[in-house]
Amino acid sequence: MSAKQQGARTSYRVALGGIVAALSVLMMFLTGVMPALYIAAPMAAGMLMIILAEEVSEGWAWLTYLAVSLLALTVSFDKEAVLMFVLFFGYYPILRPRIQRIPGKWLRLPVKLVMYNAFLLADFWITVYVLGLPTFEDTMPWMYVILIAAANLLFLLYDRILSRLRWFYREIFVRRVLGRKR
Repeated sequence: MSAKQQGARTSYRVALGGIVAALSVLMMFLTGVMPALYIAAPMAAGMLMIILAEEVSEGWAWLTYLAVSLLALTVSFDKEAVLMFVLFFGYYPILRPRIQRIPGKWLRLPVKLVMYNAFLLADFWITVYVLGLPTFEDTMPWMYVILIAAANLLFLLYDRILSRLRWFYREIFVRRVLGRKR
């Protein structure tokens, strides 16, 4: 590869990383403007990391995740949404292909659920004890069971969507729309 081609490749990486970072930070900013997006926006911002992992490298995706995490902490008003991105939804789409290499679905699923439930506990602890947001432990302690079950179902749906999104990106967008072979 010539120096000119290598320079163009580096420019492409930097530009793509900047675009993905800008879109992710914008999504995180929107959580302060539209509070209903406080769960969906971190999920969508994390999904953008698939593009970097596929097009450039896993390393660039990790660097972009770190940049988005730091920028979102400064520009987003909804710190709980940023916390969800930083603690799980930002890096899980990057880490997911490695988890998928674990042999057997019945071994992968517990790993994913343990990771997600550890995130839920960390998120709850930081949200309540550091950020000081209220809970329902005095009025409705049974709601925790319902919320954890619903959150786990949401995670399983999210995991399935990530699987389909990665397939769509590779097979439909890259091959058919961009016309590139992988």
